Amino acid sequence: MRSLLTAAAISLSFTLFLTPVFLRLFRKWGWGQVIRTPEDIRNPSHHTKRGTPTMGGTIFIAGTIIGYLIGGYTGNNPPTVSGLLVLWMMVGFGVVGFIDDYLKVRSQRSMGLSGWRKILGQVLVAVPFGVVALTLPNAWGETPASAYVSIFRDVPFLGFFILGPIIGWILYLLWITFIGVAWSNSTNVTDGLDGLAAGVGIAVVGAYSLVVFWQFNQSCQSPQIFLDTPLACYPTRDPFDLAIVSAAFAGALVGFLWWNAPKAQVFMGDVGSMAIGGIVAAMSILSRTELLGVLIAGAFIIGTGSVVLQRLYFKATRGKRLFLMSPFHHHLEMRGWSEISIVIRMWIIAGLLAVSGVGFFYVEWLART
Repeated sequence: MRSLLTAAAISLSFTLFLTPVFLRLFRKWGWGQVIRTPEDIRNPSHHTKRGTPTMGGTIFIAGTIIGYLIGGYTGNNPPTVSGLLVLWMMVGFGVVGFIDDYLKVRSQRSMGLSGWRKILGQVLVAVPFGVVALTLPNAWGETPASAYVSIFRDVPFLGFFILGPIIGWILYLLWITFIGVAWSNSTNVTDGLDGLAAGVGIAVVGAYSLVVFWQFNQSCQSPQIFLDTPLACYPTRDPFDLAIVSAAFAGALVGFLWWNAPKAQVFMGDVGSMAIGGIVAAMSILSRTELLGVLIAGAFIIGTGSVVLQRLYFKATRGKRLFLMSPFHHHLEMRGWSEISIVIRMWIIAGLLAVSGVGFFYVEWLART
């Protein structure tokens, strides 16, 4: 418990108190938000945000790493493969977002990496993650990830290697890559209003902290737990370390939100939103709750779903629009909702979905006991 509290406290303090120092550096380096010209954007109110320091995701990425390492050290919990894999996804996707942000800032245009180049970068991060996560067992033979699709835990009849090792590896890596790309782009789309992605991220990652901490308390590695409730124990590898890294990330987001809440003094940029997606993807895979993640992190799907529906409806009706503007939060802006009203309501929705996911997770455990 000491490691959890220390990791969260250090990360929160880092982003809360050191963000102004980073902002002075960002202004010096010219890292200001780029807004599209009036001809390219239908929401002119966003032009007041031009020049606001961006790429603030680098702050909470650094805060998470420092908090995680200090928290583990103070509680005598050295880093594990699972914890390092989460950091790999966070930093790797963050680097892809950083390149995208930097290209925008350097050219002073709203276009950075093309869509396919961005996806290629995400694939280059997700594939090594998937390989390492399935090839490094611990003393109990448990690997960080599993070769099965999971909901609350692995689903036995949804294994990837039923058709053989070659096809199995292909299917497994496609699944891991899909999860990483999907969550990374979903969080990226959600980052459109001040504090929106950060607030939703706190609810989602906080929920995953509870999930993996419960898995730690009910771990199959504990002989007594295994003997008492063998059907209900969790084979998750390194659940306590996953709880530390997720607590550190949640704490870092809380401190960052102080400066990112409306009216934002700093934007997280693609480096931040994609890093959040990396954390969500890694936590869902390593906690073996991949499909449950659709509920826990459902608020991130609202924006992406509205974009997909808008495009499908536009093609089906040959030019008509389902929403005034997509993603959905911009549709509400066009309807006259204030930015703060949209953000707070999305935070509430995110909290309800995250709590519901944790609730279903607990009910499934009760059913097995």
